[in-house]
Amino acid sequence: MATFVLIPGAGSDSSYWYLVEPELRTLGHDVVAPDLPITDDSAGFSEYADAVIAAIGDRSDLVVVAQSMGGFTAALVCDRIQVDLVVLVAAMVPEPGEAAGDWWENTGWQAAYDALAHQEGRPIGEGFDPISEFFHDVPPHVTEFAMQQEPLDQSGTPFEQPWPLDAWPDVPTRFLLCRNDRFFPADFMRTVVEDRLGITADEMDSGHLPALAHPVELVRRLDAYWVEHRQRRPSVPQGDR
Repeated sequence: MATFVLIPGAGSDSSYWYLVEPELRTLGHDVVAPDLPITDDSAGFSEYADAVIAAIGDRSDLVVVAQSMGGFTAALVCDRIQVDLVVLVAAMVPEPGEAAGDWWENTGWQAAYDALAHQEGRPIGEGFDPISEFFHDVPPHVTEFAMQQEPLDQSGTPFEQPWPLDAWPDVPTRFLLCRNDRFFPADFMRTVVEDRLGITADEMDSGHLPALAHPVELVRRLDAYWVEHRQRRPSVPQGDR
């Protein structure tokens, strides 16, 4: 079985994965869902990666799963420790030297976001509504629980610092795209993934928050990725173990 390392997106913490974690454990996997120092203005992605690595400890068979802005952190974790597989879920994919704050303009996100909102008849430029953008397909009782949590003030520090790696780490990587994502439109993300990772994204029917909207389906996908990876992994000769 694997150890799934679950990295949340911006302004979020380990509670984002509260429906996913027990499903993974039911399948026999270990789970690490660290809280990142997102409210600390002295902390950037390097410190976020430190927190993830500290939480992992000496665990092995690591599958790093990153939601949204967690993609920036996931790559740094892979650069520092042995990771078997990365799964990016509706995630930002950085380029060398790119700050998270520059990702939006560099990828053409605004035009894609506005075009989808116009196509769906949603207002543009009238203030950001997280319920409409993020929770439109999340069950009401899950949305209610999320809204009851203490809001976290995401520091702007990670958005200002250039991503330090020269390339995406040489680790098997899968990307799970959400077809009904209003924040990262599907057509836009298909292009980003192909241009920046050189792979074709896998897809599921979900908005931007599949761990809340469709946790069972998400876990099924994550487990299948691990099974496939394990089957492809070359066996180690008995004498080398």
